[in-house]
Amino acid sequence: MTSKSPYETALAAIDAGHSLDPTKTTINGEEVPYELHYAQKCTSYLEQRAPDAPEHLRLAIRAQHFRRWEVPRASYPMTRVGYHSWRTFLKKRQAELVEAICKDAGYAEETTKRVGALIRKEDLKADEETQVLEDVACLVFLDDQFEAFEKEHDEDKIIKILQKTWGKMTEKGHELALQIPMCERPKEVIAKALAG
Repeated sequence: MTSKSPYETALAAIDAGHSLDPTKTTINGEEVPYELHYAQKCTSYLEQRAPDAPEHLRLAIRAQHFRRWEVPRASYPMTRVGYHSWRTFLKKRQAELVEAICKDAGYAEETTKRVGALIRKEDLKADEETQVLEDVACLVFLDDQFEAFEKEHDEDKIIKILQKTWGKMTEKGHELALQIPMCERPKEVIAKALAG
């Protein structure tokens, strides 16, 4: 019996955490925990965006929403400041939880800290790997969440959010985003946002 590598051990622990998400989604007729689906989707976009990504980036991308459901959005004030406070707390908490997993899996402190820094999205514009993570997060939002999101908000708000999302991405991210198959309505709103 071969022993697992630190990467395999950490990945299994991350996915075990995702599997506890009580929110379910149906994929190809099968019910799966939403955060596990989200994490797998992130990995599939990473394969397109940076197929040669090192282990620490793969782990950070797989774990960027780690146990997020345990801190619901409603636990913070429903204001812009509340939203940003919630996001800041989540990034810090997710990074700490995943750093502990990496350490337990046998990674050196340097790698463990790097995974945490990526999850916290440190040096976003200056750090190429953090930018890859941001591209992947934006791609998954556009592919997996945008159609439902678009139905819940007015067009002006959607256009602003799309423009902000687009501004966070690299050229390579834009290329991949434009290849995402979408229904007519979301396509139309994206075209308006990009023309604006």
